[in-house]
Amino acid sequence: MARITIVAAVLVSALLALFHFDPAVSRIFPPCPFHTVTGLYCPGCGSLRAIHGLLHGHLAQALAMNPLMVISLPALAILYVRRCRHERVWFPWCALVVLVVYVVLRNIPAWPFVFLAPR
Repeated sequence: MARITIVAAVLVSALLALFHFDPAVSRIFPPCPFHTVTGLYCPGCGSLRAIHGLLHGHLAQALAMNPLMVISLPALAILYVRRCRHERVWFPWCALVVLVVYVVLRNIPAWPFVFLAPR
């Protein structure tokens, strides 16, 4: 029970920080180290700004920052609640393939893939 309380407190604190401080302009949140070093977008690039947008009710803004993260949130919540991850051996492999394909596609500087990069 203490573990759940600690995780919930950390999650609520992080969400409150993201609600009050815009990651696009605040220096509280560090830049993505992968993007800083390589100039490429990782699967998480734009996630903080997307969550900030979601917390303020801006779905379109959140989708513009990181569409995969926004689309996967409901699925991940359902999987967490149902706790069926351990029963499905293929799930981690499928998630890895989706992430790799997403990274490749969001770094192609041509239409329509430019919509996958954070804006």
